[in-house]
Amino acid sequence: MTEPLHPLRPLRIAAAPISWGVCEVPGWGHVLDPATVLAQISGLGLSATEFGPPGYLPDDPLELRKTLRDYGIAPVGGFLALTLHREPSRALDIARSAAARFEAAGAEVLVLAAATGEHGYDARTPLDDREWRTLLDTAAAVGDIVVEHGLRPVLHPHVGTHVETSAEVERFLADSDLDLCLDTGHLLIGGTDPVELARRHPDRIGHIHLKDVREAMAAEVRGGTVEYSEAVRHGLYVPLGAGDVDITALVREAHAGGYRGWYVIEQDTALRPGETAEVPTAAARRSLRHLAEIAAGLASVRI
Repeated sequence: MTEPLHPLRPLRIAAAPISWGVCEVPGWGHVLDPATVLAQISGLGLSATEFGPPGYLPDDPLELRKTLRDYGIAPVGGFLALTLHREPSRALDIARSAAARFEAAGAEVLVLAAATGEHGYDARTPLDDREWRTLLDTAAAVGDIVVEHGLRPVLHPHVGTHVETSAEVERFLADSDLDLCLDTGHLLIGGTDPVELARRHPDRIGHIHLKDVREAMAAEVRGGTVEYSEAVRHGLYVPLGAGDVDITALVREAHAGGYRGWYVIEQDTALRPGETAEVPTAAARRSLRHLAEIAAGLASVRI
């Protein structure tokens, strides 16, 4: 166990395996085994996590619950990237299976992304109006399935998906009733100010992923001069408080707007062969210290 961190109340803080390089994209990087990642999460004093990509943790819900419980960790939920703009029936079948598994595992949230249907997040083709309508209808149907299983559905604006740019985020907010997973990093890279979004749409925040980003590198990704995966490998994400996202303002806005859900430390990382958990764990520890300072300020203010 590492040295204790300052109390994080009133914030609910969770982890995500992607912070240790665990990603669903083929060839993303070296993947640490679940025992190593869960031990790191527990060692940081965190008691909740998202699941990571399908198949990383046990598929059987009872086995999954036991695996997490052995490390003193509770299930938050997980990420599900589906091709929503075509083959709706296939997307709904996958969603039903995932939602049932999440429910049985004791999760709270299903984080949906509008996948392109291609591997990775480095390229995409814009949708026409018919495809956008299909995306919305399928997302709504997925949301209904998720709610039937007692979970909270959220749509994750994400680089390399069909809800990425600021225009697409605003269009989705206008056209859909689904709440958002406010991911500070992906929003900024896509051209949306996450603090301003939290200020304008406090009632649409259903889940939060906290990342900090180097804006200069984000601009290169946004402009198409650097692929997203390459930027990640070259330090696009940094510990909370070390980049250009105003994490303090974001948390304060979300809290003042009534958000009481999870704040998931989720800093996309890609490991090279032979790399260990040491560096990503140090980054997560630094992020936790920054959140502890923010939480101390919130605890002293009656909202």
